[in-house]
Amino acid sequence: MSALDRLKEYIDYKGISIKRFEESVGFSNGSFGSQLRNKKTIGVDKLEYILSVYPEINTEWLLTGKGSMLKGTKQHAVVMMADQPDSFADKKQTAGNITDLTPIPLINPIAIAKFGNPDFQIAPQDIEDYYVIPKFKYHKVDFMIEVSGSSMYPKYNSGDIIACTIIRGSRFIQWNKCYVIATREQGVLVKRIKEGKDNNNILAVSENKEYPPFEIPNDEITGIAIVVGVIMLE
Repeated sequence: MSALDRLKEYIDYKGISIKRFEESVGFSNGSFGSQLRNKKTIGVDKLEYILSVYPEINTEWLLTGKGSMLKGTKQHAVVMMADQPDSFADKKQTAGNITDLTPIPLINPIAIAKFGNPDFQIAPQDIEDYYVIPKFKYHKVDFMIEVSGSSMYPKYNSGDIIACTIIRGSRFIQWNKCYVIATREQGVLVKRIKEGKDNNNILAVSENKEYPPFEIPNDEITGIAIVVGVIMLE
């Protein structure tokens, strides 16, 4: 089995389409599939770049087939869903064929600061990992980010991964839900949102009582995404 064959095995394991994989590593459309079919070799420079985009791949396994596919052993994770409207209650959260599920990108903190821009797109270099989570199948998750800091403790710990859906073309906000908020001056915040003192402001509330609530003017906000679930490490 060649390195290309092992890459295909990894792609199948992650549930990523070949087209999505090619886009994520900068390959031209169809090039990976063509190399695979014609049993060609892949250059070291390309392998190094693939490993930088998908750092969880075990280098020794990719090059020689020895060892496990993924580096190390991940901690046990608990997936929790945020409260959802009743319309979700009767949907079965079964995995089915895992290859039918869309991988969700975990994006880095620098990239997430731009999500409020109208032309926001996730570039391959912004992606730190992909997650395939059956329970998120019906929730239209746009991206996942890692929580940092203690302001949302105990609801979210630093290091937890939250799944987010961008609110587009609507001013509708569900009060008392948790959101990721992109602001002009304070960067990206994870807060529970409540009604502000007037229609021109919202109240941002931390779960940690040591962090007092504060008002955010509406015109300071460039983007909002609702938190629909979280992966907590035990």
